[in-house]
Amino acid sequence: MMEENVTLVTEFVLMGLTDLPELQIPLFLLFLVIYIITMIGNIGLVVLVWMDSHLHTPMYILLSSLAFADALTSSSVTPKMLVNFLIKNKIISLLECMAQYYFFGVSATAECFLLAAMAYDRYAAICNPLLYPVRMSNRLCKQLVIASYTLGLLHLTIHVGLLFRLTFCRTNIIHHFYCEILPLFRISCTDPSLNSLVIIIFSVSIQSFTLMTILVSYTYVLLAILRIKSAQGRSKTFSTCSAHLFSVSLFSGTLLIMYAFPGSGPANNQDIMYSLFYTVIIPLLNPFIYSLRNKEVLGALRKIIKK
Repeated sequence: MMEENVTLVTEFVLMGLTDLPELQIPLFLLFLVIYIITMIGNIGLVVLVWMDSHLHTPMYILLSSLAFADALTSSSVTPKMLVNFLIKNKIISLLECMAQYYFFGVSATAECFLLAAMAYDRYAAICNPLLYPVRMSNRLCKQLVIASYTLGLLHLTIHVGLLFRLTFCRTNIIHHFYCEILPLFRISCTDPSLNSLVIIIFSVSIQSFTLMTILVSYTYVLLAILRIKSAQGRSKTFSTCSAHLFSVSLFSGTLLIMYAFPGSGPANNQDIMYSLFYTVIIPLLNPFIYSLRNKEVLGALRKIIKK
């Protein structure tokens, strides 16, 4: 009888980054600039690779796929956050909430597998350059990209499907800037233990597989670099690989803390800071880390500008 009198929540209020009125406009302008730069960098790279036939190689196909995933990650979160800086009614419906988490999760999962594919690509190119065209053909590369996004779609279909078993009646306030799944568990009237268990199982499995692939690949790459006789060649190759590893550690490390070990995670405000890293900051940095330091990409960009 008591459950019949409970009003189920169908709309949520996203509290955002801060409730201080004087910070809303400055934060809006800051994240608007970040979003514009992120989209120009990532979508620009996708278009550049598509337009320049010289960049139709496995390395750049993977880079453009990663750029698309970063653009999708940022676009699933940032526009709603920007709107909420300007309005008082920060309501999001249950279906919109699930859709936001779905698209973010698809892009984040796909990015994990794409980073692993990129690590394998660097291993094949540096450790076995003569066999590289065989080990990493364009056909195999495209299959890896399709597999990455397909696994992302399947992965999030499971999580969002399980979200429909939850009911919300305690409160409609989400202390976050987007519909993150863990804050939803905290306000659920249904026991979310099954959802949490599935998240831990899939997160640990995906992170273990992709991180192991990355670590093994770059270990072999590092050993190959140490065998390079030219100091300039060693420095150039190591600079590229260290930048890649820095980006991977930021992205994978924050996801691992948030999802693989949610019970031992940081406090709520720190959760938000970690989320900002993998939804806003990393999509902004990746074009600079992976592409804009690359002479071939810059050369292709100059040719497009001249045309």
